[in-house]
Amino acid sequence: MNRILPEIATVENQINLFFHNHKLGELLRQSNVRKDKGVSLDILFQFLLTMAFTGKNLFRLLNTPDTPDIPPGISKDVVYRFLNCISSNWRKFLFLLSTRVILQKLLPLTDDATTKVLIADDTLYLRDRSKCVELLARVHDHNTKRYHRGFRMLTLGWSDGNSFVPMLFSMLSSSKEKNRLAAMRTDLDKRTNGYKRRQESVNKSPDVLVELVKVAMAAGSKARYLLFDSWFAFPVTIRRIHALGMHTICMLKDSKTRYTFQGDGMPLKELFKWVRKRPGRAKVLASVMVTIGEDDKGNPVAAKIVFVRDRSKKSWLALLSTDTTLADEEIIKLYGRRWDIEVFFKMSKSFLNLAKECQGRSFDALVAHTTVVFCRYIMLELARRTNADPRTLGNLFHATCDELRQTSFVEALALLLKLLEQSLNKLAGFTKELMLQLVEQFVAQLPLPFKARMLLSALATQ
Repeated sequence: MNRILPEIATVENQINLFFHNHKLGELLRQSNVRKDKGVSLDILFQFLLTMAFTGKNLFRLLNTPDTPDIPPGISKDVVYRFLNCISSNWRKFLFLLSTRVILQKLLPLTDDATTKVLIADDTLYLRDRSKCVELLARVHDHNTKRYHRGFRMLTLGWSDGNSFVPMLFSMLSSSKEKNRLAAMRTDLDKRTNGYKRRQESVNKSPDVLVELVKVAMAAGSKARYLLFDSWFAFPVTIRRIHALGMHTICMLKDSKTRYTFQGDGMPLKELFKWVRKRPGRAKVLASVMVTIGEDDKGNPVAAKIVFVRDRSKKSWLALLSTDTTLADEEIIKLYGRRWDIEVFFKMSKSFLNLAKECQGRSFDALVAHTTVVFCRYIMLELARRTNADPRTLGNLFHATCDELRQTSFVEALALLLKLLEQSLNKLAGFTKELMLQLVEQFVAQLPLPFKARMLLSALATQ
């Protein structure tokens, strides 16, 4: 009896295992994320990771009486003081965690011949109802063609075709002062990480993207290509990334940008008219070698443009690759991986409570909470990949919610059985064999779903 009950009472859910197996407490301290007094840093961060799987936001969770999900010592002030700290280096923490997961967990599962890529894109971080959020800006939505209040969350992630891991992000306000609805705090120490992130938020997104790529290349993730859509496909940006030693594969938009072909600068439409098309209903219509300007040493930067048939319209799409040795079909195949980051954005917003869980007004709180959301995604993605789990990420999310609810029930049941054991020990003539037999009969009467889901089937077979 004494051997069986601790197995039930010490059930660890997936969040606890993720935190301890990857030493998140150590990474937090390396990133200057600290707590000097009160509830410990490890307990508070695990609470923040767990919050999305309870089905409640911070306000509802803290105001629910007698809820078992809140560790003692945690309150609204404790959470927001932690999130609002300007000295915490959340970018370093996310980078260290993602690098550790990629190098220690995912690369050993990936064949060396598989091409690894970096994927960059931005998405809206909506705060339409806010007025006083620091650096809040009017942000244009390319899909609805409307302006919203919020930020643009520029994200850079790693992919091997099976798993996507977010590595870095930047919360961008607006480079135009007239579009900023709230100013930056003026009482900040310019040496702090919070001040540096605020200064970065008012830079132009192509400049921030190049800096993120520079940091990600130091991780040793073996990524050879950077994928992004047409919103970043400027020749200047492509040349800057090429100078870092990273090839680019991107979508091109039909604009006035000129590409040098046979000594003449041509926009995409004119270039398409000049190249020879493939006959019939070929998916790849044509490909052509061009140059997109010169690097810092005056050498021309070569690129290949592939024209692909657009299935939704009677038109074409254009992809560009700075690796001119790639076949046309390989360029199309690699660019298809860019969809991984769209799935990540959908998952973060719909399931992991990005921009929904807490209503912080400081820029530091936005960055900190977004990092917590990214950690939740890494946890689910790692569970899916390492366990060869055929379930989708959405199903894994709901399974984690169920597991979290089951843990508190199992611990309560273990406590009841322990109290029963103590009571029976006080009865004269009641041996351990009779006590074990009584527990076995009790477990045998439980419905099968309870024995399977509450991990009590092992108790019934002892």
